Amino acid sequence: MSPVYDIVGVGIGPFGLGLAALAQPLPDVRAVFLDQAPQFSWHPGMMIEGTTLQVPFLADLVTLADPTSPYSFLAFLKAVGRLYPFYIRDSLYPLRSEYDEYCQWVAAQLPTLRWQRRVVAVEDHGEGFAVRAEVIDGDGAVHDTETYLTRHVVLGVGARPTLPAVLHRLAAAESAPLVIHSADYLFSREKLRACGAVTVIGSGQSAAEIYRDLLESRGRLDWVTRSPRFFPMEYTKLTLEMTSPEYTDHYHSLPSGLRDRLAREQRSLHKGISGELIDEIYDTLYQLTSRGQTVETKLLSDTEVVDARHDTETGDVVLTLHHAQLDRSYEHRTRGVVAATGYLASPPDFLGPIAHRVRLDDRGRLDVARRYTVDDAGSIHVLNGEEHTHGITAPDLGFGAWRASVILSDVTNREPYPIERRIAFQTFGLPDDHS
Repeated sequence: MSPVYDIVGVGIGPFGLGLAALAQPLPDVRAVFLDQAPQFSWHPGMMIEGTTLQVPFLADLVTLADPTSPYSFLAFLKAVGRLYPFYIRDSLYPLRSEYDEYCQWVAAQLPTLRWQRRVVAVEDHGEGFAVRAEVIDGDGAVHDTETYLTRHVVLGVGARPTLPAVLHRLAAAESAPLVIHSADYLFSREKLRACGAVTVIGSGQSAAEIYRDLLESRGRLDWVTRSPRFFPMEYTKLTLEMTSPEYTDHYHSLPSGLRDRLAREQRSLHKGISGELIDEIYDTLYQLTSRGQTVETKLLSDTEVVDARHDTETGDVVLTLHHAQLDRSYEHRTRGVVAATGYLASPPDFLGPIAHRVRLDDRGRLDVARRYTVDDAGSIHVLNGEEHTHGITAPDLGFGAWRASVILSDVTNREPYPIERRIAFQTFGLPDDHS
């Protein structure tokens, strides 16, 4: 049994780590953060060499809340002797591997992190909570149990990789063919390169990065997306204002059904492909064909995977593809499938004992209030599980420090980090003077 904490965080991804870093210097915040992993690791299956973040380095763990923080990306560069090389490189966008290294550097300095703790239950305890965790080894075996008493719980478990039902059934089969989610890409890359025919499914940055990475491998490579085109992520300045407190206020105020519709319509705001990568893919295809090389590839848009089966005689994965505009279906054979089909957030099972306190919407999703809480007392907070209620700021690395500032304000009843509430030139709802 532990002393009473102000915060127990469950899950140490970038958002949980950022909250931990911002909480660390605050004298009136006693915090601890738990994760079942042995150490920090950010999307290890997608750490493709040379890939960069899609947001500038200012969208680090802390800077947009506290530019003077010792846990900033620039402080990391200075500590490892790469500040001047980064300056000379003349790019705002860190390498993805560099961002992961930065997060590990921050994690190594924070005494509030507890690794190899698998949270199994959050229970009522007086005016707060008892968070029960198993202490596990690298194989998941339980060696001990711990209980943490706290006034506030912060859910930073994020979202889990999700496959379309037809592909999930294949991947879960006893004699499963080579069907993987993009989150596991690097762990299966050599098998994919050797299998002779790969189909990438998805319309976002991950799908594009995998297609580019496999493009010069031998064998057939196809790319399927149900989007009407291979669209770039919008990154103009007025569009970026939608990652603002004002737009989040507006989005949160809308009816649930309208928010769900907008989420589909706004995919290009954060789920598209960087324009540079689209151009690089085209240029690579052009260069290969200009040398007289036959490139066995098809890029299929407006096309959805509606069924899948494993042909055990040939070893092929047989996908049934449906072209939306033509309303026609056909079969497509491949040997391996990489599905860059996103992630799904759902209420974690360990909330079961306090389910009576947790608000859910009519679809069973966390009903997250504007200030990122899911209970009436305002003591259960959410990090990156609120895209359906808050819109595109939920997964945005650049908004993580703002959200952490709000949570720390609620925990401390003050603003340890000043919260910028109005940053946009636009008005997203009705103007104040609409007479």
